[in-house]
Amino acid sequence: VTVFGQLTLGVSIALMVDRLIRGQVIFRVLYYLPVVTSWVVVSLLFKYLFNSSPAGFINYLFVDVFHILSSPVPWLNEANTAWVAIYSLGIWKGVGWTMVIILAALQLLPEECFSAASIDGANDFQSLIFIKLPLLLPTIILVFIMLTIGAVQAYIQVALITGGGPLHRTDVILSYMYYLAFNDLDYGYSSSLSFILAAIVFVISQAQLRLQRPIEMTAGGN
Repeated sequence: VTVFGQLTLGVSIALMVDRLIRGQVIFRVLYYLPVVTSWVVVSLLFKYLFNSSPAGFINYLFVDVFHILSSPVPWLNEANTAWVAIYSLGIWKGVGWTMVIILAALQLLPEECFSAASIDGANDFQSLIFIKLPLLLPTIILVFIMLTIGAVQAYIQVALITGGGPLHRTDVILSYMYYLAFNDLDYGYSSSLSFILAAIVFVISQAQLRLQRPIEMTAGGN
């Protein structure tokens, strides 16, 4: 969820910012600020925002301000709603990184392609679908793989917001490894999971290299 959310929003925002004549630097800074913010700080902030009591900011907005709900939602007490808080934090914190990478790739695209397309009668939407996105595909794949590796390594937000609860239903690999090692003292199982995680990251990295090479050769040939 976080990978596709970050990728979709990051590409969309980069395309919009790229069209700006003024204020690009301001928007880049604003969107990138969450990326450089401490995971601990923003995790505690989102834990407060999604607090299950009526004092939680999200519940206050939904119940007291907009009157969308009649009673507070136990966000962090149930797995389905707790994932909403975790996913929201992951997307909000990572979308700026994706936007900066895609925007940098956009600004390196050859202007001659768009000039030729304009002469041939292509509109903005056709240029986006048939020129921009195909040329951006190697960068998009790279960003997708990096986001996937980052998602596999998620830990701090889960540990601080839900602690893996309720009943381990919001655990990720790293938080479950921590629980096994330091709560159950099952070091063998925990270390086995760490090797599996390393193997997953290695396979994903190799897949990215194999996928990106032919795409870069095709893009370069075009």
